[in-house]
Amino acid sequence: MHGRRFQLPGNQATEPHGTGVRPERAVLVGVEFTGRSAKNRVGLAAARLAASRRVAESEDSDADPHALEEEGAEPGLAPEASFGTDESLAEFRELVGSAGAQVVAELLQRRPRPDPATLVGAGKVEEIAGVAASTEADLVLFDHDLSPTQLRNLEAALPCRVLDRTQLILDIFARHARTREGQLQVELAQLEYMLPRLTGRGKAMSQLGGGIGTRGPGETQLETDRRKIQRRIDQVKIDLESVRRVRRQQRQRRESTPVPTVALVGYTNAGKSTLFNCLTGAHVLQSSRMFATLDPKLRAVDLPSHRKVLLSDTVGFIRNLPHTLVTSFRATLEEVEQAEVLLHVRDAASSYGAEQKEQVEKVLGELDALKKPRIEVLNKIDLLTEHERAGLASRNEVLVSARTGEGMDALLTAIDEALHSDPVIEAELTVPQQEGAVLAAIEAGMVIHSREYEGDLVRLSVSGPASLIGRLRAYRLRPAEAVGEVD
Repeated sequence: MHGRRFQLPGNQATEPHGTGVRPERAVLVGVEFTGRSAKNRVGLAAARLAASRRVAESEDSDADPHALEEEGAEPGLAPEASFGTDESLAEFRELVGSAGAQVVAELLQRRPRPDPATLVGAGKVEEIAGVAASTEADLVLFDHDLSPTQLRNLEAALPCRVLDRTQLILDIFARHARTREGQLQVELAQLEYMLPRLTGRGKAMSQLGGGIGTRGPGETQLETDRRKIQRRIDQVKIDLESVRRVRRQQRQRRESTPVPTVALVGYTNAGKSTLFNCLTGAHVLQSSRMFATLDPKLRAVDLPSHRKVLLSDTVGFIRNLPHTLVTSFRATLEEVEQAEVLLHVRDAASSYGAEQKEQVEKVLGELDALKKPRIEVLNKIDLLTEHERAGLASRNEVLVSARTGEGMDALLTAIDEALHSDPVIEAELTVPQQEGAVLAAIEAGMVIHSREYEGDLVRLSVSGPASLIGRLRAYRLRPAEAVGEVD
């Protein structure tokens, strides 16, 4: 039931690939408010640039290497630009592509502050209406959240459907959710977002459709009764709790054996799924479309110390990720909360890496996960020039290319060093040669530094997980027997 796609009367279906039906035509509207906050951003960018120039021009060997960092920029590189209007609109364009629509026109509105009635002002609404009519657009998409009043007024003034940024992201989530848990989470987020926006939308809500913004709970007939929606929300929460209970039981079973979890986090389209496949040999979906991964994936990975970890691939974050999604997807993001180490995967080729990092850390803060050990992983280094790579080499990040496999050994070593549970210890073991199962367990789970044969015994110098060595305590040499070794 969840995530199904329906046909809106008068609109064409929106399957973008291989169906022979044209995608929906969309007009994009970007909005820039030039008030105090914008000036503050410009001031911060100017401060970063000035700090960068001071460090670059300084030839004093005693110059403070942290001066640039204190100004807000990352050391070792020129400051990266903050998200501007053009970049925000380009990202929004990618979101629209991920939803399967065709962009037929783009407009930008700059004004000091939002218009309470329409966000963009009456004059701009008339211009948008003209462009939508001339391009035969099926919908107008705003790269900004709309209040219920603004949404109602815009729908009355424009000749097609209107969606804001949050509705678009929710639609993409509905498109990509595959598991029952993911579908329930999407439906909950959609219902909670739509509930205060029902006024004046009864007719639109009553029609079953397949267009962008209508996937998900369209079959629940949202238009007639707020109580019906609230009952559905309550039921979805009950169903989600049931799914979460099963997930907790699965996690408890995992926790009964000391296998720590390492979670991949990062901005959407940073290459997390490609990295996940490279490290695990799995074949989860790799796509340049945003939010291609919604449902968490878990696979075992062997580390250089022969310890095993469970690697978790999670949903990507994005600028202004709707709070309803962070709340609804908390069950999915529990893998982040429970992980011992986070791998923050970043796009090394992005011009806005610093801002993307800031947005990811904002969501991690909402999940109370900022204090967890975190390894910064700069992915896609195959897209960089040698000079750009040299500029990154001195920084405290692991440089990898998930596409080519470069840097994977260094990353696995970094994960090994970051883990604190089930630490690696050294030991001396003596095992009878007839104990084939014990010797096989040592070969599989430990690093063997030396091996000597004494009659029917094998003396081994090893390092391995404390849990495994503890299970083999019967074969450990006592302190008096271990030469130069303290037990």
